[in-house]
Amino acid sequence: MGLDRAGRGRYGAMTNLPGGLRQILAAELPFSTLDVETQREARDGTVKTLFRTHDGHPVEAVLMRYRDGRRSLCLSSQSGCPLTCTFCATGAMAFGRNLTASEILDQALHFRRIEQVDHAVFMGMGEPMLNLDTCSPRRVGSPTSGSRTAARHLDRRLAPRPHALVDEVEEPIRLALSLHAPTDELRSRIMPVNERYPLEDVLAECRRHFELRRRKIFVEYVMLAGVNDSREDARRLARLLDPQIFKVNLIPYNPTGDVRRLDADGDRRVQVRARRGPDSGDRTPHARPRHRGRMRATGRCAEIAARAVCRNRSRLRRA
Repeated sequence: MGLDRAGRGRYGAMTNLPGGLRQILAAELPFSTLDVETQREARDGTVKTLFRTHDGHPVEAVLMRYRDGRRSLCLSSQSGCPLTCTFCATGAMAFGRNLTASEILDQALHFRRIEQVDHAVFMGMGEPMLNLDTCSPRRVGSPTSGSRTAARHLDRRLAPRPHALVDEVEEPIRLALSLHAPTDELRSRIMPVNERYPLEDVLAECRRHFELRRRKIFVEYVMLAGVNDSREDARRLARLLDPQIFKVNLIPYNPTGDVRRLDADGDRRVQVRARRGPDSGDRTPHARPRHRGRMRATGRCAEIAARAVCRNRSRLRRA
């Protein structure tokens, strides 16, 4: 909201504006394109909020607080997701629609009214590459809206349309690749989008992005017990990714809602994979494990919405 840089949460609190103008604004212009339905705070300070758009679509966003003082936002680009990855709560929901630039910005502004933030990632609900024009900093500005954050502190998750990001986006954003498997066969099984955008094509565009921007690509790899977490999977991953270009985030899986059929790998195995690598002789990309405590709060984007969908389905079955 350009009228107020102090982060006030309603027109009535904008005492720098005449009272009559505040009344007119409250009556004729919605303060936000989103309504807060549910908000939860974890023990580590992480805040997860479920919004509703004015036409009823669910949207989730997260404020992550780190011990070193950093504050990061996890934003959604769509309500639901059309990609139907088998391990993802958002993929289990019905796809709603792309979010508008205002709806994306209002997610950030909601948390900016709580405190200053440093960084934003499009790793919430939806696939940002399917809403690329709207997710561009040219449309939403810096999603941290008024803090010291620049476009280079905006991370974009990549699954489909890899060439579009390399060719069409000039801002110095950081790229995160949803990989989750070291082979086409396995990746197609858990991520159907791989049939259209196979591994080699996606990785080739990542390498091209690195050559043009000289920024490492973050690789998101959810550890699914008995699916993609074997020692051979680790060896294949090490052969696939050049450590000069890629940095791997090993993520413990958190089952939720309708996707509990995939078991979660334990923290200990994730830590071992990151610490030892697949073999002492392999050139292993730097692997950083994410701790389950924080992932319980932040790794299940659409957790609240997915549970609401499950409750609604149960009510319909009983009816």
